Amino acid sequence: MKDKHGDLNGIGYTVIGLTVTLAIIGIVALCMFAFPQYSVWQRGLRGQAELRQAEWSKQILVKEAEAMLEAEKLNAQSEVERAKGMAAAMEIENGMLTETYIKYLWVRSMVNNKNVIYIPTEASIPILEINR
Repeated sequence: MKDKHGDLNGIGYTVIGLTVTLAIIGIVALCMFAFPQYSVWQRGLRGQAELRQAEWSKQILVKEAEAMLEAEKLNAQSEVERAKGMAAAMEIENGMLTETYIKYLWVRSMVNNKNVIYIPTEASIPILEINR
């Protein structure tokens, strides 16, 4: 395919051109097959990732609901114990709540409120100022 000077003649160029053309056709055919397969594979992976994310979200919601249920059970037990204490106090008071005891309970509840300042007066009537 080379002439006496070492240059390619017409047949050599034809063989090279045909080889390059077949290589390009082969690459195009491979791409036409590979790209749809890759797309399907990629969508499958994306679907699996979304499914795992949904499962994690569900587990988080279940754990939060279980925690809320446990907190509500403990709050209910606290209320029962508070009621038992009130019943015992009522029994000690002979079933009567005196005005003084009611004022004591009210003042005691104000101690836990950080936004209220209690100022006692001479007439035992509390003055409230809201601290904002």
